[in-house]
Amino acid sequence: MNGEEKPKRNIRRSLSIVFSLLVFAALAYIAVSLITGRSIGFSRLTDIFTPRRPVLIAEEFYFNIGRNRIFADLGDAIAAAGTLGIQVLDYEGNESFGASFRMSQPSIRGFGNRAIVFDIGGSAVRAFDRSRIITSLDINGAVISASMNQNGWFCVSTQEGVSYRGIVTVYDNTGKGMYKVSMGSGYVLSAELSHDNRALAILNLTETGSRIAFYKGIDTPKDEPDAVYESPGLLILDIRYLPGGDMLAISTDSLILIDKNGSAKELYSYPDKRIGGYTLDSGFITLYLLDFGVGHQGRIVSLLADGSLLGEVLTDREILSISSGDDYICILYNDRPVIFSKELEELPLAGEQLSSAGASRILAFGNDMALITGDHIALMITTESER
Repeated sequence: MNGEEKPKRNIRRSLSIVFSLLVFAALAYIAVSLITGRSIGFSRLTDIFTPRRPVLIAEEFYFNIGRNRIFADLGDAIAAAGTLGIQVLDYEGNESFGASFRMSQPSIRGFGNRAIVFDIGGSAVRAFDRSRIITSLDINGAVISASMNQNGWFCVSTQEGVSYRGIVTVYDNTGKGMYKVSMGSGYVLSAELSHDNRALAILNLTETGSRIAFYKGIDTPKDEPDAVYESPGLLILDIRYLPGGDMLAISTDSLILIDKNGSAKELYSYPDKRIGGYTLDSGFITLYLLDFGVGHQGRIVSLLADGSLLGEVLTDREILSISSGDDYICILYNDRPVIFSKELEELPLAGEQLSSAGASRILAFGNDMALITGDHIALMITTESER
């Protein structure tokens, strides 16, 4: 089998898997998230640090938010969500806010000092900041995904009715509904709002591949999108608006830039690799690319939004989670965490002896800090320069 046939076979398999999950709309967003850097958790650690390994100083945090805990950065605080609700803690572990409500499969997106939490497949959606809930919604239909822009505006994607009709609703920063789109075909995976609150992009899966529909001037109702980007035979995993209004899309075999008119340019291609994780929210892009059929062997690549290469490192160890913040990248390997600069130069870690059994995810914060989390653990680590 040649090198071109393997990626094609992998794409066909990915499309088949995602289509099956989308029949159960509640699992659509989970299917995408498991592929992405937002929620990698391929195995469970038993012990990150052995007794004689010099490791880190860390503060341990305690949460009473139930199971399936997830976290987001609120600038100078930690937002946490679980099956029993949400909490906000400062970097010393002191709670500034909390709210109780039920979720089965919580997910969270943070932007600046705000975050949005939602129950995948359920109805609960909450937008909040460090001190209060800004908006509390109980949605009709199954929530698939939600996102928030820098102004606190957010959009919620749902599947409604027996035909799993995709609905995307845009809300302003007070929770007032501003715009709604009903997709007549395909399954909605996610939606993103531009930084100026005027444009909406909707990612959905069709019978032949992926499709991004662009709506401009969303204060004006319209029956059809203003522009469409189609990618037959290709699975697009995620999309992000750039500050200038262009769209960044990440697929199973390439990083793509799409302009305001729907014209696309390939920025970085990896057809001979399998994507194991990525980050898109830090002004640069990080890709974790695995070699086909060679265990955990692969490489980590850091890129600017124009496709310029910042750095690259080879790896042959399992990576459980990857995250980025400010100008650095945090990676949780199966034996230890590592903090890199955005050029992928390893930074020395500060600290003392530590056991962190059960860790499965890492979340980057400002000042070269990171939170390591698992079902029963939440530890803050930092670099030597921040001691």
